[in-house]
Amino acid sequence: MTMRASRRIRRAPALLALCAGLLLAPPALLAAPPDTAGQQAQGYRLPSAALQAVVDAPRAPTLLLSPRRDLAAVLQTPPLPSIAQVAQPELKLAGLRINPKTFSDSRFSFGSALWLIDTAEGAKRPIDGLPQPLSVASMAWSPDQRYLAFNQLDPASGHNELWLVDVAAGSARRIAERLNSVLGKGYAWLPDSAGLLVMQRPAGQPDAPVDDGIPAGPAVQQTEAGQGVRAVRTYQDLLKNEHDARLFEYYLQAQPARVAINGQARPLGPAGIYLGLSFSPDGAYLLSQRVERPFSYAVPVSRFPRRIEVLDADGALVHALARLPLVEGLPTGNDAVPTGVRSIGWRADAPASLVWAEAQDGGDPSRDAPIRDAVMVQAAPFDRPPLTLARLQSRYSGITWGRGDVALLREYWWKTRQVKEWRIAPDHPEQAAQLVSERSADDRYGDPGQPLLQLDDKGRARLQFTADGRSYYRVGDGASAEGDRPFLDRVALEDGRSQRLFHSQAPYYEVPVAVTDGPAPRLLFSRESNDTPSDLYVRALDGDAPARALTDTPHPLPQLRGVRKEQIRYTREDGVALTADLLLPSGYDPKKDGPRPTLLWAYPAEFKSADDASQVTGSPYRFNAVGYWGPEAFLARGYVVLSRPTMPIVGEGDTEPNDTYIPQLVASARAAVDEVVRRGVADRDRIAVGGHSYGAFMTANLLAHTRLFKAGIARSGAYNRTLTPFGFQAEERNYWQAQATYLAMSPFNHAGDIKDPILFIHGADDNNSGTFPIQSERMFAAVKGLGGTARLVMLPNESHAYRARESIMTMLAESEDWLDRWLGAPTERKRR
Repeated sequence: MTMRASRRIRRAPALLALCAGLLLAPPALLAAPPDTAGQQAQGYRLPSAALQAVVDAPRAPTLLLSPRRDLAAVLQTPPLPSIAQVAQPELKLAGLRINPKTFSDSRFSFGSALWLIDTAEGAKRPIDGLPQPLSVASMAWSPDQRYLAFNQLDPASGHNELWLVDVAAGSARRIAERLNSVLGKGYAWLPDSAGLLVMQRPAGQPDAPVDDGIPAGPAVQQTEAGQGVRAVRTYQDLLKNEHDARLFEYYLQAQPARVAINGQARPLGPAGIYLGLSFSPDGAYLLSQRVERPFSYAVPVSRFPRRIEVLDADGALVHALARLPLVEGLPTGNDAVPTGVRSIGWRADAPASLVWAEAQDGGDPSRDAPIRDAVMVQAAPFDRPPLTLARLQSRYSGITWGRGDVALLREYWWKTRQVKEWRIAPDHPEQAAQLVSERSADDRYGDPGQPLLQLDDKGRARLQFTADGRSYYRVGDGASAEGDRPFLDRVALEDGRSQRLFHSQAPYYEVPVAVTDGPAPRLLFSRESNDTPSDLYVRALDGDAPARALTDTPHPLPQLRGVRKEQIRYTREDGVALTADLLLPSGYDPKKDGPRPTLLWAYPAEFKSADDASQVTGSPYRFNAVGYWGPEAFLARGYVVLSRPTMPIVGEGDTEPNDTYIPQLVASARAAVDEVVRRGVADRDRIAVGGHSYGAFMTANLLAHTRLFKAGIARSGAYNRTLTPFGFQAEERNYWQAQATYLAMSPFNHAGDIKDPILFIHGADDNNSGTFPIQSERMFAAVKGLGGTARLVMLPNESHAYRARESIMTMLAESEDWLDRWLGAPTERKRR
């Protein structure tokens, strides 16, 4: 998947997915055996019964903890949608996918059952009056925890509604209709819990603009010299003409309204296209970000011009903060940013103070500059110039707000992977910041964890302090040479020392979720093991009292109990240590049964240090979730699976990782193959390689540059890097700066060297930047034209991740046939 520098997500009281389990299934599909050449048979297909069971396995519900963490809303995940649902009308405008019937983002899976549980005993509390059929798109607790709001989104009827659950009464009722949730949830709680800010379709809105098929004129773009080099990513779903622009304006037009608990509504401010609208913590002001023309045919809506303003609680203009221009390109490099106001938001621990960043180097990382970013703060009534809260030597990447004397500020520089965290006193900007940690973002062993957050009485996520206010908490993955062992630490504010309160222990994988307040604080955590799905547990934070389970999730595929997983370590020829999860089918004994056909499934990653690249990833104690998306599904057929073998591409110092991409990739793959053969679970003549997105790119390259594998499966990849000329993955340089690297890395240029069969699968409506469907079409044509063996499967109406049950079944059937044909089936099977 094309992306910029990854950012760690802070743990907050939010949705807790208890099980990476799998989905139920609607109606049966048509089975169509493959032809051997030329035009292929049409129709969706079914895999073997064993793989159908994987797709149709039940999925655990999702939990949303309440602000006080003594309740949780539980949402049942529904079956996979059918292709009839996924194929419903969809607009692709300005980087968005829109359901024109519901005025929402396109989605096809909704919560189908909702109830509450208490987190002390796990007792279930039903809810009366829920709409039927229930179709929940999102949920949000009121800050006072008296209500749970949810968005009922019914694509069949076109209804887009806001409902409230009265927690004490255990009943639900509708309070608003005609929501516009194309951007965001479409609603947010007011700080006093007396109502919600709701984005609705404007009253009296006419019918959508109709295209009469007669062009109004050409679509024109223009650029002029003197602007310098500007990188433009290969975005999808962009506006193409003026008719698209009018549709965009029509479907994103929203009228903000204040909706009281009793359903009474009144408008707030003007209608418009809002990228953001949020109340200050004291409820006195609104931060408004509205999109303006001119729109663009080259970038998505997030880069369109916008007007940033402060409104009063009734929607009247108070302060015009900024007008940001259209951004149709940035300087070269992943540390490049737009100039002007950036990353603006309310300070969570103050009544009404805005905080934002501004680049001090023109947004250009190639410029020499002692200060890269300034962090600004401006308090109500916004009649004085903003103050400088911090001056940073790298890019601002966020603040965790606590209170006037404690906040944690982070900065990051992609080029070196260096991340710093500072403790600041936002009420006293004259005080020097204290360095809390400095490390490489790739150094998982040195990660001190993320601050644990809690919602305050205004509904704002803030740093969670201990009862005495002298410490705060951190939660981390606990990466180590033993694998991931998540932890909870208590950090003293006085001296910064950490005390470990909780550490996951074998044979479990346990993750701290929340700490409850009070004289006897409790820890909520999830627990799973190889054969036991994840459940929510509670225990006293201090002391050795045993933990108590609050949920009881059944194994989604009991017939696959006994799958064996081992986290293995091995070394490639240059000394870089590698990690992988080796999974063996239930009942398989390598010593007695001998080697089996093996599927290796991977996704490369770039590093600036060989030591960091050598660190162990994952845990040997996680639940063996045999899902339909990854390679684990083929354990049900008796294949050996090597999952997530690390494929590090290392470039230390000034060396760029991708300049040696091919030799490093080949060395990692050879080491993995040698290891599974040495262990006696695989033989060299029956190993396949596969991957999705960047893993598909990897797959094509390995088949082009080695004969290690007897077949490959490449899903939704990109194969010709000249079609992504302004960077891809972690590559910062453009094609003209690193032409030799782009050409060497492109398997399209080596299609004639692919001597082993390769299966290409791609969503025909892929929305991911860089992985245009034409990438697979042209790569298949190249292999075909040069005499190779390949098969191309284009899934109608599918994006980068496939969604319809029919598509998933077909994906598995095609992959199963490919593996059986070229590796030899490990077990007999019958096809429906």
